[in-house]
Amino acid sequence: MPKDWVVVPTCLPAILRRCQSCASERFRASGRFRVNANHKLLDVWLLALCAVCGETTKLTVLERMNVRSVRPELLDRLHHNDPGLTAELLQDPVVRRRNRIALDWDDAWRLDTGGPARSEDDAIDVSVRFAARIPVRPVRLIAEGLGFSRAEVERLIAGGNLVSAVRLTGKLSGDFDFTLKL
Repeated sequence: MPKDWVVVPTCLPAILRRCQSCASERFRASGRFRVNANHKLLDVWLLALCAVCGETTKLTVLERMNVRSVRPELLDRLHHNDPGLTAELLQDPVVRRRNRIALDWDDAWRLDTGGPARSEDDAIDVSVRFAARIPVRPVRLIAEGLGFSRAEVERLIAGGNLVSAVRLTGKLSGDFDFTLKL
């Protein structure tokens, strides 16, 4: 019987960027936006706070955009500091590249397995889905979901008892399936 596992974010990830005041490298998103209008042009920033000193930094979301080219729903969400929009923008590769930031997802996600994965069958088929693009090592997910150690999962992979169409080494942030042969 196939099992469905879901990797779900529990909070916003830490933002990795150097602080100008204290040389810390971690920020947390405040969930607030600053919208500045200059005639018909808009600038929008996401505000982030240094995890050590509390200094505020601005992450550019929109720069010199004509007011008419911004969707009214987006502008409304920006004015109301929508937390869902904060999460969406942190996931956006264009925003991350423009601001030269990376995300640290440690302790910001959980694995929902929907119950124990043990069965009387000779194989367990598991489908792993990601609710957000969270880079996680598949070996860690499988070990956590099955209640095994990582070394034991790596032995199962090496022995051919744990197979997948994707490479299970390194990090993945996309959906994948695997089969455990008992």
